[in-house]
Amino acid sequence: MTAQTILLVDDEEDIRDVLSISLEDRGYRVYTAENGQAALDMHDQVNPAIVITDIKMPGIDGIQLLRELKQRNPDIEVIMITGHGDLDLAIQSLKLEATDFVTKPINDDILEIALKRAQDRMRMRGQLRAYTENLEKMVEEKTRLLIDSERMAAVGETVSGLSHAIKNIAGGLKGGAFVLEKGITLDNKPYLLQGWEMLKGNVDRIRNLSLNLLNYGKAAAMQYRLCDPNQPAREVSELMAPQMKSKGILMQTELATDLKPICFDPENIHRSLLNLVTNALDACLEKSACSEKKEVCLQTSKPPGWGVEYRVSDNCGGMNANVKDKLFRTFFSTKGVRGSGIGLMLTGKIIKQHDGVIEVESQPGRGSQFRIRLPERFIEHLISNNE
Repeated sequence: MTAQTILLVDDEEDIRDVLSISLEDRGYRVYTAENGQAALDMHDQVNPAIVITDIKMPGIDGIQLLRELKQRNPDIEVIMITGHGDLDLAIQSLKLEATDFVTKPINDDILEIALKRAQDRMRMRGQLRAYTENLEKMVEEKTRLLIDSERMAAVGETVSGLSHAIKNIAGGLKGGAFVLEKGITLDNKPYLLQGWEMLKGNVDRIRNLSLNLLNYGKAAAMQYRLCDPNQPAREVSELMAPQMKSKGILMQTELATDLKPICFDPENIHRSLLNLVTNALDACLEKSACSEKKEVCLQTSKPPGWGVEYRVSDNCGGMNANVKDKLFRTFFSTKGVRGSGIGLMLTGKIIKQHDGVIEVESQPGRGSQFRIRLPERFIEHLISNNE
């Protein structure tokens, strides 16, 4: 496959002739097809790097052709030709990973920009592939030094999960930058605003990912001390209540009055409860959440044989058994591209280091309840270990 090969698809012969001449003058080798099926046949013969296709064609239209081309070759760059009334179709094509779109009548400068973007994407993909291959070789060399097979598996799972989270954020940044650039090119204010919001959201995701990774590292060194078990719950409630109220969600807090001070790390328990309450908020904000009045509840109690039990519950969303089994695994998230899974992974690690337990009950469509229990005499355990 050569970057100088273009397949031009349009049911109007005049357009094919004019564009072919223009593209050949730019140094491209051009093949043409008069409809979608002919384009697929030609693609299988010449394997072009770039396809320029009209959106509206009889038979297989441009959108269908785009889908089929991406199935056959995910790396192919597809530029869509649209009419002024086809903006919705153009936006749909971008969601299907089209490189760009140009409107009729085709402006040479705009077409040149679209072709340059296609070339840039191919070059960046090649560089990323080379970088990934080098990175894989480096990881291979390092992992060969690890004797413990369990540790090797954990490292591999962590790297894979983190790479997936970073890839999702990078994709969001790339999409936001493209929409923003399109808004600048077309002088379209809605595009500018949409692109800017996409960029801001993904910058926030980078910040949260970085903080979670730092917190995960810090959690290795706990700072245990005698403290009121209600303290972290009270602080999380005060922190989250205004945000809940602004989004129309009722935040209920019920703190037990019979709790005695126990030995734990209040900062890390605060972090754990904040993760769970934030997840409950996200569940209530999901489009598929329950239609009844949305509530999040944070409770403390004194169960027999334990120092404290924290309960975080919501009446929205919910999970099936398969999802629950994966919750505290490395980088597993129920939020799709919006989540990394580090929050629950961190929470599980913190509770384990307290010799505590964390459990979850959930039913799809009815909500979830997380329970954290911390030992009553954990201070004696610490003293015996130090001795």
